[in-house]
Amino acid sequence: MTALSLATVLAESARRYPDKVAVVDTGTRVTYYELWEQARSYAAGLRELGIGRGDTVAVLVPNVLDFPRVYFGALAVGARLVPVHLLLTAEEVAYVLRDSGADLLVCHSSQLALGAQAAHAAETPLVSVGPLPVGLADAPQRLEDRAAAVPPLPTYVTRQAEDVAVIFYTSGTTGKPKGALLTHLNLVMNATVNVFDANDARTDDVVMGCLPLFHTFGQTVGMNGTFRLGGTLVLLARFRGDAAIDLMVRENVTVFHGVPTMYIALLEAAAKADRLPDLRLCVSGGAALPVAVLERFDEVFHATVYEGYGLSETSPTATANQPAFGTRAGSIGHPIWGVEVEIARPEVDDRIELLPTGELGEIVIRGHNVFAGYLNRPDATREALVDGWFRSGDLGTKDEEGFVTIVDRKKDLVIRGGFNVYPREVEETLARHPAVTQVAVIGLPDDVHGEEICAVVVPEPGQVTEDELIAWSKEKLGRHKYPRQIRFVDELPLGPSHKVLKRELRRTFGKQSG
Repeated sequence: MTALSLATVLAESARRYPDKVAVVDTGTRVTYYELWEQARSYAAGLRELGIGRGDTVAVLVPNVLDFPRVYFGALAVGARLVPVHLLLTAEEVAYVLRDSGADLLVCHSSQLALGAQAAHAAETPLVSVGPLPVGLADAPQRLEDRAAAVPPLPTYVTRQAEDVAVIFYTSGTTGKPKGALLTHLNLVMNATVNVFDANDARTDDVVMGCLPLFHTFGQTVGMNGTFRLGGTLVLLARFRGDAAIDLMVRENVTVFHGVPTMYIALLEAAAKADRLPDLRLCVSGGAALPVAVLERFDEVFHATVYEGYGLSETSPTATANQPAFGTRAGSIGHPIWGVEVEIARPEVDDRIELLPTGELGEIVIRGHNVFAGYLNRPDATREALVDGWFRSGDLGTKDEEGFVTIVDRKKDLVIRGGFNVYPREVEETLARHPAVTQVAVIGLPDDVHGEEICAVVVPEPGQVTEDELIAWSKEKLGRHKYPRQIRFVDELPLGPSHKVLKRELRRTFGKQSG
């Protein structure tokens, strides 16, 4: 076995660039030496709380300095991480805690209302980071206090390359969210290849960290890629176009990573801005970037946007428009170094049959970025990993020049603002409403979010309004999941096997929304 830890990403940069600023967070500037020392201090605090090699630490922290401190602290003590989505409900967080077998939840003080409720429901020990509100009743233990009582760990605990480092929760089109197991090798390689091969990244880059760090894109491409290279990460906890432009100008940001909704917001804010940042490299992912937005961004900011593609299960980056191969608007570029991306026959489930160049099929991926499987779900793992390839569930083509283009989705995944939303989960929630007889959830094209969530409902006559259903689902689903649109119908279109024909619904209501 080969020893390798994702903690190396920060430890090595602290050795190479000790006095360089690693992170900027609302005026606070922390060098690589200081950040690694703080992470090792948190690691010692976690050890005092009983956390050690192979234990599981869930992290509910926004884009503030405590995220990398906790993240690399947990890695340094030898634990594996479960980043928790900040937009989930307490019930959804509790499910993640139970399913992952989390030994501890580290919760930022700004998220305690959510974290404490979820931890109580899941019977998971809770510790806080960040300043606690004055006079808070039942205040949890503070990780800072436990860390201050003991010396920092001298270095990180050794792990093996194939050990699990991070568990990303990704919903399926059926059933509950699944924990995708990413190894130290997966994540070290993806961060490394992103900055040294896929992108024209440089050691003196100042990178905008506005993508959620709990998300694989912001975590691997943003934070870990920046630290791997020795750049500076400028954190923004709550993204707004005007705030992002002001911060990028103030901190001389040169690199922007974002999802399409962020690029749209930047374009809207640019019209009112006194000055724009001098961006050298822009990367888009998470959802398809409209070509018109890409072209407009280039025109306004004088910066090319390199669109890429990946999934939680692929660390995430699988393909990208890369300087080495040129860019093509509307495509997701070429496979990254060390990764194969091909097109397979989608209707064949038990083996991979690769298709000739130019034919439409399922995008399949093989390489150092492919995950180790789903936590405690052998059947789902067998379905996803076939003949050494990961089946993406996305349909696409690959042309003679090697450019890959996504054409459609094999499954009914909706990507709203860069976040995956799975219709089945929304449908099951809405189906519990007493006035809902039948429901089908679809994604409709949206200029701002890429797709908007629409629930097509067969209701009990006169029992509920659109606004009431939206409000009801908003209470039970994460903020990125609940439907913003409700359409009432007398019946849902069914195929020969009595499956709802969602393509018919998209065709009907897509025209109405256009």
